[in-house]
Amino acid sequence: MPTVSKSPKPRLACEIAADRVLVGKLGQDRHSLEACGARELAPGSVVPDLVEGNLRQRNAVVSAVQDALDGLAGHYHDVIAIVPDAAVRVVLVEFDTLPADAEEAAGVVRFRLKKSLPFDVDKTRVSYHAQKTNDGLRVVAAVALATVVEEYEAAFREAGFSPGVVLPSMLAALGAAQAETPTLVVKVDARTTSIAILNADQLQLFRTLENTRGVTISGEQLAEEVYPSVVFFQDTYHLNIEKIFVAGISDIADAAPALHAQTGAEVQELVSSSQLGASTGGSVPRWRMAGVVGALIS
Repeated sequence: MPTVSKSPKPRLACEIAADRVLVGKLGQDRHSLEACGARELAPGSVVPDLVEGNLRQRNAVVSAVQDALDGLAGHYHDVIAIVPDAAVRVVLVEFDTLPADAEEAAGVVRFRLKKSLPFDVDKTRVSYHAQKTNDGLRVVAAVALATVVEEYEAAFREAGFSPGVVLPSMLAALGAAQAETPTLVVKVDARTTSIAILNADQLQLFRTLENTRGVTISGEQLAEEVYPSVVFFQDTYHLNIEKIFVAGISDIADAAPALHAQTGAEVQELVSSSQLGASTGGSVPRWRMAGVVGALIS
């Protein structure tokens, strides 16, 4: 997790969130969406969780995925499947080096993950990306129970689509962020607040926090949740945040002053109008589309 196929990257992406299904189709320019759409889900249809089953009203979820994708898929059937952050554990692990053999390296990563997981690592899907650092390697690992990933994959197949790539929402959303300098990315959804800090386009901090307020969280509350991560980054790397991207809240103007006060950094929406594409016609609010847009344009 995520799983990756060897075929060309899909032009379709679909996010199953706790409260809705979101879809997008990549435009011919490969930099923006050609079309997008959404279908709401009844409360309790999807309950994101690391251990328990997530799709509590499976038929309703399958129907929403099918309805949303059928409207824009055309002849395409391969799709990037985006799942809730609360269903996946993302872990950053430091290594001096890793074996050159891919299978051996995966085994070493799995062994290191054992102590940081609330479930048996042998029952998981693990995908990782190794970033070079001054001291060795920083591995970004995405881990989920195989049964949880398979539940989502089965829903896509039942809807008539092939989930060749599976990503957690925040990692997908980071594809929309330009992060040459220290950059904070904050993404809110119905159940979690995910925080990432990147520098030189490398991930240096990642946290997913429980968010009982959902997308109604205020700017002050969001800044309060983010603050410990900002302080940790500054103390660890002796760098200041220079840019902040926010997704998942409808009124960035409410959050911007509080976040700017903490860091002095410019605050802007993660998804820009140009990335969403003019032809989408505002059919889905831009602030909800970070996972889909990031997955497609990265």
